[in-house]
Amino acid sequence: MTKGRSLADRYTSTRDYTESLAAPLSPEDQTVQSMPDVSPTKWHRAHTSWFFEEFVLAEADPGYEAFDPSYRYLFNSYYESVGAHGERATRGLVSRPGAAEISEYRAHVDEAIRGLFRRGAISESTARTLELGIHHECQHQELLLMDIKNVLYSNPLRPAYCEAPPHPERIVAKAGWLEHDGGLVEIGHSGAGFCFDNELPRHLVYLYPFALASTPVTCREWLGFIADGGYERSELWLSEGWAWLQTSSISCPLYWEPAGPDGDHRVFSLRGMVDMDPDEPVCHVSYFEADAYARWAGARLPTEAEWEAVADGEPAGGAWFGNVWEWTSSAYAPYPGFRPLEGSLGEYNGKFMVDQYVLRGGSFGTPPGHSRTTYRNYFPAGARWPFTGLRLATDAFIARSAAAR
Repeated sequence: MTKGRSLADRYTSTRDYTESLAAPLSPEDQTVQSMPDVSPTKWHRAHTSWFFEEFVLAEADPGYEAFDPSYRYLFNSYYESVGAHGERATRGLVSRPGAAEISEYRAHVDEAIRGLFRRGAISESTARTLELGIHHECQHQELLLMDIKNVLYSNPLRPAYCEAPPHPERIVAKAGWLEHDGGLVEIGHSGAGFCFDNELPRHLVYLYPFALASTPVTCREWLGFIADGGYERSELWLSEGWAWLQTSSISCPLYWEPAGPDGDHRVFSLRGMVDMDPDEPVCHVSYFEADAYARWAGARLPTEAEWEAVADGEPAGGAWFGNVWEWTSSAYAPYPGFRPLEGSLGEYNGKFMVDQYVLRGGSFGTPPGHSRTTYRNYFPAGARWPFTGLRLATDAFIARSAAAR
């Protein structure tokens, strides 16, 4: 019973938090899709409800009646085994149902889930799916912030999301290197607590001695890259990255405004246009940009195994977690012995293990309690709209030589 109440409380608080994130937005704000990778806010609110309706209520409650049968098509993201679904790039064309109707849909689903708890109809299988649904909604809470930032940036007025949204913290830790002796290490989730299937199984990896930077790269450091012609020097870039750069005419991270006469930069944030804080971690850079910067700095990006091996020995918080997702050089691929979840939920992670890179850590937009050292986020190499930054890595002897100088 205690376990059920705890799960019920976490379900309610998660659903309430999503609504609090949407609260500053008008119905018009919630409908806009500014580019194919971005989803409208009301779509996030509806899709997370669809998840509970499709995978929990449809199985646990034989008498459940869908709020609207058309929603099974409209708010299915990519689950082919469930049925047909719309194209991601056209979600902004769905002007109806509106934001108010999505509120009614969420209330309908929430009442049905509460009914399961009241009747004691939460089996172990249902509890596991509810747990997955809660963490799925946490992911969409962060996506909601990433997406609405792009939506509002696309507005010529560059309006703020709200007066005091979450934002990156200044880097106050002393910059340096954290050395690791290498050898056999274990990575992947173990023990109690939730994890996604792509964090399993825990397995051994051999590492050569290496070092990771103690802090993420800052805006101040990135300005040095720009000043040294970093966006103009082909020798710093992967071939595909250089081709991407030429076609996109990029010369700075996303949301940066060109420097003014005084040399200062302005950036667009969830608080609207603000003066750049040079001591914040650089954010909204692609894998291509992160890799080029690392090469310019005489370093490299860490592998995800290196990142996890060091993070396991560091306290969560501070400069390690919660500022920006950090690109790694690791392709998003299955761990040895990986097995996706059974049934439709097996489509959650495994089928995306191609043409993407792993990011580790978490960002200022990650919901509290959702980060862990084994978490594997992933995006395509050209993605810039997520809250993405980087931390440098190098071979250990190079780090020692740099420190000696």
